[in-house]
Amino acid sequence: MKEDLEMGEELMQHLRSRATELLLREEWNESVQAYSHFISLCQHHISHTHQRPDLDHLLKLQKSLCLALSNRAEARSRLRDLANALQDCDGALEIEGTHFKTLLCKGKMLLSLNRYSLALDCFKAALLDPQAGLKCEALNGFLERCKQLEHQSRTGVFDLSDWVVNGFRGKFPELAEYIGPVEIRKSEIRGRGLFATKNVDAGTSILATKAIATERCILPDQSEELADDIQLVMWKNFIDKVVESASKCKRLHHLLSVLSNGEDEDVLEVPDVNLFRAETDESALSMGKLDMDKILSTLDVNSLVEDAASAKVLGKNSDYYGVGLWILPAFINHSCSPNARRLHVGDHVIVHASRDIKAGEEITFAYFDVLSPWRKRTGMSKIWGFQCNCKRCKFEEQICSKMEMQEIQTGLERGLNMGDAVYRLEEGMRRWMVRGDEKGYLRASFWVAYSEAYESDHKTVRRWGRRIPAAEAVVDSVSKAVGSDERVLKAFMAGLKRRCGGGSGLVEMERATKLARGVYGKVMKKQAMRTLIELGNHE
Repeated sequence: MKEDLEMGEELMQHLRSRATELLLREEWNESVQAYSHFISLCQHHISHTHQRPDLDHLLKLQKSLCLALSNRAEARSRLRDLANALQDCDGALEIEGTHFKTLLCKGKMLLSLNRYSLALDCFKAALLDPQAGLKCEALNGFLERCKQLEHQSRTGVFDLSDWVVNGFRGKFPELAEYIGPVEIRKSEIRGRGLFATKNVDAGTSILATKAIATERCILPDQSEELADDIQLVMWKNFIDKVVESASKCKRLHHLLSVLSNGEDEDVLEVPDVNLFRAETDESALSMGKLDMDKILSTLDVNSLVEDAASAKVLGKNSDYYGVGLWILPAFINHSCSPNARRLHVGDHVIVHASRDIKAGEEITFAYFDVLSPWRKRTGMSKIWGFQCNCKRCKFEEQICSKMEMQEIQTGLERGLNMGDAVYRLEEGMRRWMVRGDEKGYLRASFWVAYSEAYESDHKTVRRWGRRIPAAEAVVDSVSKAVGSDERVLKAFMAGLKRRCGGGSGLVEMERATKLARGVYGKVMKKQAMRTLIELGNHE
């Protein structure tokens, strides 16, 4: 019996040395296998030691088991097998609740899974260990990151100021997952939608999340055929990334199954928004076989192009054509009177209110250019595969049947002076008693005429005098009716420059900043916002 025990210990020592060597060589799969064999033998020896108590030998075995579980957790985390890696950490901490290496490993995994509070607890506990002094600087770095990300995830307050002022140099800012005052409900627009549960001011962040997967490239301008071929390769790579991510994570696998694949949308179950929070318990979730046909149709319906009508891409990714899957934003429907925009920062997207949103109002994006006439928008919605029946479209469908409206549209197509077109539209709205948002809808539809008239046809504007509204009044009504837009912001800034020369007053810059918050969100201080406004004016 003693000889068997000695042989077993020799084998364990050999396995432990081999597993450690593989870990140091970063051969993760082989390391996991070796540690699994060692752990099995170690647990077997511990069970036999309990039958014949030898306290010193038992403590030695338990210490070896704790370290082996911790090392296997490290190897599994490198393979992104995080669920099993976390189980290993828990097993190690059951043996030694303050094991420094395990607490550090578990904290880093929880941080990568956006479970900031739990990660913070691990790092705080690790800080109490005597070994913490050797890695105090790195540990304090993790603590600070956790505190910052936990604050972001709780408040939805992000600050990109330094990155913007420094010209987007260096790494992308680290952003937390955030879900604001929203819920998923049945939508009158289509299927299910995202709704505000309380009033949201323009510029306020609604949610922030990282993509399940993204794919980017530079498309050639010269050849449409080559661009199409590149996009096909992109799409294949993107699908492969989504499938790989979903096959490794039960949570992502389940969230994919919750998304629409374009069929029977009216009978789909409405999920609780808490399902999308990182803290959601995964133990009840199952991992079925991935249905490739369903995944393809799901990605076709829910993927977002980064450089879109309702989006702004910041930093180096603005040079690329990019596509990605962001789960919760995929529930946001289209409206020609949208109230939200998105800001792309690395692989993260921040969704914010582009105008004030009332509690109970559905959150909507513009899937295409809404600063366009009703007939053109109708054509674009057909390309997207739906018919827009928003309040704006219903109003404009009715008013566009008027002869005067048809004459203005035809006149513009035939080269009618922009200032004359603006005057005729404004006079028509006075006669038809058009008020409030409806006036903003029509001005948005003929935005090209308004912007060109104010920018280049000063004689015409002076000719009509007060019968043509000031540019600021048009900007205000358009942004209130259809949300802020970068082109509207540029027009406002151009008007300031014409009136004020090189400078502008405090009141004017406050108005510009407020308008810019609807375009970019409240994610930076005023100086950084002004930097971004200036960059936008030069694009």
